[in-house]
Amino acid sequence: MQDVLNINKMPRAKTFDTLAYAKKLMAVGFTQQQVEVQAETFAENIDDQISTKQDLKEMEFRIKADIIKWVAGMLVLKLPLLQPWLN
Repeated sequence: MQDVLNINKMPRAKTFDTLAYAKKLMAVGFTQQQVEVQAETFAENIDDQISTKQDLKEMEFRIKADIIKWVAGMLVLKLPLLQPWLN
């Protein structure tokens, strides 16, 4: 699991270049106001959907905690079934 969730091996997310986006829109005839609204809105939507390294670390922690809880719960439930063999 360590290899699967090793954040340092993951490629970095590309950032949204609002200036390049704005230049492309202006080159095809968008007004300055249209360009600004488009770039801001697009950047906000992208930022909401990109996971950061911290987001991934928090998710990894929650997954590991869930696995530990599940394993501990299974051990507690199985212990009475194992009692006859333990005596």
